[in-house]
Amino acid sequence: MEILSVNVGRLRAVEHTSAATGLSGVDKRPVPGPVRVLAPGPRDTGASGVEGDEIGDPRFHGGGDRAVTAYAREDLDHWERELGRTLADGAFGENLTTTGVDVNGALIGERWRIGSGVVLEVTGGRVPCNTFQGHLGEKGWVRRFTRAGQPGALLRVIEPGTLRAGDPVRVVHRPEHDITVALLFRAATVERELLPRTLVAAPWMESSLLEVAREYAEKHGG
Repeated sequence: MEILSVNVGRLRAVEHTSAATGLSGVDKRPVPGPVRVLAPGPRDTGASGVEGDEIGDPRFHGGGDRAVTAYAREDLDHWERELGRTLADGAFGENLTTTGVDVNGALIGERWRIGSGVVLEVTGGRVPCNTFQGHLGEKGWVRRFTRAGQPGALLRVIEPGTLRAGDPVRVVHRPEHDITVALLFRAATVERELLPRTLVAAPWMESSLLEVAREYAEKHGG
C-alpha cells in the first residue's frame, strides 16, 4: 500500500461553484515531494491540510475533519473504463492518490501511518457537488458518482509531517465498529435509513455528516 501522488490545486475561476468568489481548487495536480501536511484548524477556516493546496469554498472543504482527501488509483481506473477517457492522478480533486489501499472499505476512525511520520484518521466519504461535475464535464455526474458508492475518503491530521509519492501506507488502528467510508456515504445519500446505525462511529465522524446522522436519528428514531 502506498501513495502514488500528492496533489494540490490552485484557485481559479470556474463556472460551476457555489463559492461566492467563483473560485475553486478542484483541479489538483501532482507535485514533487516532500509536501508538508498539518492540521489546518476548525471547519470553515478555508484551509487544506496539504501545503500549497487552496480551498475555494470553506463551507464544504478543508478544516480539521476534512484536512486531506484520498482516492484509490484502482477506482480511477474503473472510471476510466466506464467513461472511456484518461483520468490522471488528482483528476477527482483528491490530495492523495493511493494504490493497494481499500479507501472505501476503510473504517471511520481508522488511522493510516504514511511514511515514517504522518498519521491520518478517516472521518468520512467525499460527497460530490456541482463543482466536481463541472470539473469533469460529465452530464449527470453527481447522480452517477453517488450511485456507484466509491466516494474516496476524508481524513484529519493526527500527526503532522511530510510525505511524498512512493511513501508506504500502513493501517495502524481500526476501531471496533463496522461503519466504513462506503456505508456512511450510502447512509448520507441514497440509504438514509442507515444513518442511525452510523452513530456508533460518532467520535470519529466528520462534523457535517455527524450533524446529518444525529438530526435524522432524532427525527425518525434510532
